[in-house]
Amino acid sequence: MRGALRSGALRCIGVVCLLLTLLALPARGAGGDEDGGADPYAGKSKEFQAAAAALSKGDYRRASELFARVVEATPNDADAFNLLGYSHRKLGDYDAALRFYGRALGLDPKHKGAHEYIGETYLLLGDLARAKEHLAQLDRICWLSCEAYRDLKRAIAAYEARPR
Repeated sequence: MRGALRSGALRCIGVVCLLLTLLALPARGAGGDEDGGADPYAGKSKEFQAAAAALSKGDYRRASELFARVVEATPNDADAFNLLGYSHRKLGDYDAALRFYGRALGLDPKHKGAHEYIGETYLLLGDLARAKEHLAQLDRICWLSCEAYRDLKRAIAAYEARPR
């Protein structure tokens, strides 16, 4: 009897350890901003893929043109609006970037990439309080932690540490 109890207890401990390990793994989620090697936009259209390729090459003008077509064709694609906003931010058009990030968040209030990027845009505009609001949103959304949260937290720390 004692051996059976010990064996059952060990199995139970093993299951608990396995569950805790699984919970600690990074989540994969919307926005393509998570840790991991898979292409987060693999199921997207060819035009989306072309826009993402232009973005990865630093051709923000071309990316913004292509993403504008993507959102026209698929107006409910939060990822496309997020990356359209990113393209405009990189071009220095912060008003348009904020508008497109806002649209992405309107479609998906838990879009991690949009929260990160809008927070970074607020830092560029000197609005630390609004950047921190989006960091707080990411803290609630990510549950344990995620790349978007860590990136925005680092950006805020760098902003706060800069000489004034």
